[in-house]
Amino acid sequence: MTAYLDHASASPLRPEVSAAMAQVLEIPQADPGRAHDGALVVRDLIEDSRRSVADLVGATARQVVFTSAITESVATTLAVLGAGRRVLAGGTERSSVIDGARRAGALELVDVDESGHLDLHHLTRLLAGGPALVCCQVANHETGVLEDPAPIIELARRHGALVHVDAATATGHLPLALGDLDADAVTITGEMLGGPMGCSGLVVRKGRPFGSLLVGGAQERGRRPGLENLLGIVGFGVAADVAAAVLDAERAVARSQISLIEQAAVSVDGVQAVGDPRPDHRAPHLRCFSIEGIEAEPVLLGLNRVGIAIHSGSACSSESLEPSAVLAAMGLDAERSIRVSVGWSTTDADVDRFVDRFSGVIADLRALRS
Repeated sequence: MTAYLDHASASPLRPEVSAAMAQVLEIPQADPGRAHDGALVVRDLIEDSRRSVADLVGATARQVVFTSAITESVATTLAVLGAGRRVLAGGTERSSVIDGARRAGALELVDVDESGHLDLHHLTRLLAGGPALVCCQVANHETGVLEDPAPIIELARRHGALVHVDAATATGHLPLALGDLDADAVTITGEMLGGPMGCSGLVVRKGRPFGSLLVGGAQERGRRPGLENLLGIVGFGVAADVAAAVLDAERAVARSQISLIEQAAVSVDGVQAVGDPRPDHRAPHLRCFSIEGIEAEPVLLGLNRVGIAIHSGSACSSESLEPSAVLAAMGLDAERSIRVSVGWSTTDADVDRFVDRFSGVIADLRALRS
């Protein structure tokens, strides 16, 4: 069996989610926007799931908009809130934020420090330049570094700016109170907590009109036209229910597992942990490491051969690994990093396999280079 340590990309489906989605397949398909009995059954399933997701992230059900992916949530935010505004974002943001804003010709990069935290003094100077949409994260997707969005939102409000918060990596792994945060839009997802791929969401600010990226329908209160992804939404809702019930326990286990992984990794010469060194300033379930002298791809392949699945800190395409824009923004080596992430299904045996085999893989790769 492979030790799957790539939960920050996607987690396996929780058993409860698989069972619920199988039950949905037995329900007659119907448009939830209609008034007949079959449609009302589907509508109830969607709204029950919306309440479950809202409860998990500390928002109201009316604030939750279901989308197909993190990328769609970001693209919608950039289109709806970013129109006519500069987009102020650290280089540590997801590529969907950076590339989307850059394509629109609106991106202005905010400095970050070597731990990946936004430079609020630089952000203040940029905010003085006119209408803006500020983008920030709760937990970084590569390093796990935590950022408190509250002072960033307060700063943005003083300058009349709007705010998008990326809470996708934090969803289901950290307690969230997004309804109290008062951001204009927050991206969340279910795929990293044991829900299905292809279903994410936005939490929109109470009382704020929020348009849509697409047109042609009134679904999701006009915020996301198109027939709803019933299977994905139900799966997200069930995953949210389960995650909410076990969040504290899973977080404690994840922190312990990551600590063991970190101890094993940094005991190898030339391997360093990346990001904020303080455990309470990092997401509990992931850690990024730089490896001196060895690029990411051979490390991934070497670990895969011994039954360990992880991800690079770099951006993966189907053919190559691109340098990590996140690490480059932090002034670090952008081509030699890996990301290890645990989740609900990670066992002690998975961690033990990494602890037992990581150093040998690195030693073999260095022997080949010499």
